[in-house]
Amino acid sequence: MADLFDDLIGQAQAVSLLRATLAQGRLATAYLFAGPEGVGRRLAARRFLEGLLAGPGGSARLRRRLLEGNHPDLLWLEPTYQHQGQLVPASQAVQQGLSKRGLPQLRLEQVREISRFLSRRPLESSRCLVVIEAVEAMAEGAANALLKTLEEPGEGVLILLCSAPERLLSTIRSRCQQIPFARLDATAMARVLEGLVADGRAPEGPVLAESSLPDPDPPALLDLAGGSPGALLHHREQWRGLPEGLAHRLLEGSGAPIEALALARDLCEALDLDQQLWLLNWWQWQRWQRDHRASDQRRIERLRGQLKGFVQPRLAWEVALLELIPKEGQPARGQSG
Repeated sequence: MADLFDDLIGQAQAVSLLRATLAQGRLATAYLFAGPEGVGRRLAARRFLEGLLAGPGGSARLRRRLLEGNHPDLLWLEPTYQHQGQLVPASQAVQQGLSKRGLPQLRLEQVREISRFLSRRPLESSRCLVVIEAVEAMAEGAANALLKTLEEPGEGVLILLCSAPERLLSTIRSRCQQIPFARLDATAMARVLEGLVADGRAPEGPVLAESSLPDPDPPALLDLAGGSPGALLHHREQWRGLPEGLAHRLLEGSGAPIEALALARDLCEALDLDQQLWLLNWWQWQRWQRDHRASDQRRIERLRGQLKGFVQPRLAWEVALLELIPKEGQPARGQSG
């Protein structure tokens, strides 16, 4: 088959480090794949596991099994929602019709599952393998439990995928070999997106804002994606899923308190928390491009913290929108672009 990492585009440094590890056969206890969401960290993890299990030449059959999560010596964890006493993986929440009124987390019971998994004998390979997505989404108890696991991992190998390594305990970071992942330039972005469309893993759509297609990506989506093809696909999905007119109402602002309260109500009734946080990012970008008002940016940051905390979302939106009503004498805001 082709080289293991042929389809990992724009990540020369990460590929070089992973190839060297496989060639030398000197495995660390844990690896920290650190970089933005959507730039190839999951793909790199699967290809690295393929190399560990099948050698540098890889295996087409093993590749399919890893993609399907069908290997007895691999435990792949992701943040979960708690629903009716069950943990629902974030990737399955939509299919299960889960109303996402909170944020997914990696939970203490999931980390304990890692310890149990590593303590068993592998069935097909020489070691047990664990991949943990969004490892930064851990509560304190789970982080401390993971640290204990990293201190005594046995013969297992752990791969931690993280988009915000600064949020991890320094003691966790110090026990991992870091593999850095970078944002992609425009050319690499286009290659990745074209490949995803060709493989049927992404809907057809414009590649860049300058695309000649009739519905190019709005500049905000490209800027928010920041060199991440996966993030751009996510932003497209969120943008197209918004109720008609809602984003326009938010951007234009409310001239009267009653309008602000109505907008807060509509936002919380129409959007789950994930969607609200996404729209907040879009709104913040648009306001900065239009107004360059630092005080408004600080207020939006406060709102983000409240939505991620334990403040009732509708109340948080109401107070923020009321405070952001233009004061008398303040320059009028321009139209959205």
